[in-house]
Amino acid sequence: AGDLLGMQACNLQNLPENYTLRYYLYHAMTWPSLSYVAEDNKGRVVGYILAKMEEDAAEKNEPPHGHVTSISVLRSYRRLGLAKKLMLLSQEAMAAIYKAEYVSLHVRKSNRAAIGLYRDTLGFEVHGVEAKYYADGEDALAMRLSLKEK
Repeated sequence: AGDLLGMQACNLQNLPENYTLRYYLYHAMTWPSLSYVAEDNKGRVVGYILAKMEEDAAEKNEPPHGHVTSISVLRSYRRLGLAKKLMLLSQEAMAAIYKAEYVSLHVRKSNRAAIGLYRDTLGFEVHGVEAKYYADGEDALAMRLSLKEK
């Protein structure tokens, strides 16, 4: 539970999209192997990834796939490769445990640093644009990465 509180604190400090503790708990209980934290040497959470499997994929006749709900690294711990490592851990678990064919995420169109990480470092591709996705009216890029063996 300490990690969940740390994840929530990191989220509140860094992102305008915030979630209730119940939401973190739901992810942790339902998909315990998909969310991870990065800690400093004192055990404080300095980054996290909150991820899940899409629950309605079968009803929509879609292949099993994961989704990154939220990822954040505290500003003073950025550019150390933590976000990449968190993403890779989650993606590997999605493929190995749940046989996910791809992972999806949403990112603000204005978030150049995140788009660079997803596209240039991790190989995600833009799948579409979701107009006014965020509460403040900003559009989101819907991005996907195939997890199938190439």
